[in-house]
Amino acid sequence: MAKGAFSTLSLLFCTTDEQAMLRVQAEDDHRAFAQLVGRWEEPIRRLCTRMVGDPHRGEDLKQETFAKLFARRKSYQATGRFSTFLWRVALNVCYDELRRVKRRGESALDEETAEAFGVLEGGMDFADPHTEAAEQEEAELVRTALMRLPEMYRTVLVLRHYEGLKLQKIAEILEIPLGTVNSRLAEGLVRLTRLLEPSFREQRNAFEKSPPRRQENLVL
Repeated sequence: MAKGAFSTLSLLFCTTDEQAMLRVQAEDDHRAFAQLVGRWEEPIRRLCTRMVGDPHRGEDLKQETFAKLFARRKSYQATGRFSTFLWRVALNVCYDELRRVKRRGESALDEETAEAFGVLEGGMDFADPHTEAAEQEEAELVRTALMRLPEMYRTVLVLRHYEGLKLQKIAEILEIPLGTVNSRLAEGLVRLTRLLEPSFREQRNAFEKSPPRRQENLVL
């Protein structure tokens, strides 16, 4: 294997995020930066989309996040985790976008973007079209309710339940005490439940009133 090719593979598979970011910081190393983008672009895209409720904006905000990451490379502190720094940059980009949306008086989640959201959910392939429709409807109800939450509750719910981050990690990203994360998470879940209860109740009532499916439709 050529020396250059070996060096590239070594960079991709052996360098930690922190080491790669230090190369970017000290040497403007574009290969190291490309490594970071390759590792993190999908989680950042998911986060941005969840926060602003729009897959198209989420993609744009992902690009903006990495542009700002490179622009702010000199402010990265080697004593901290790279992921904490990156999540923080991405959230600030999302907050800026949400403020712009609010000033323009736009809706964060309309029918077109809600439909596109289905792709983000992972394109799950259900054997039963009725089950698929029900799953999509419930997912849409949750997304709509999530967008109605204040940012501080939406943020902790997205980081915890969609990105699977530990509470201590969320506290580090948001630079708030662990107890505050716990209280925001609990309050966010309460508010989300209150928003969802009427819709789910209506959905259950509609299902109970619907005529039973023909037996032959149940046979696989």
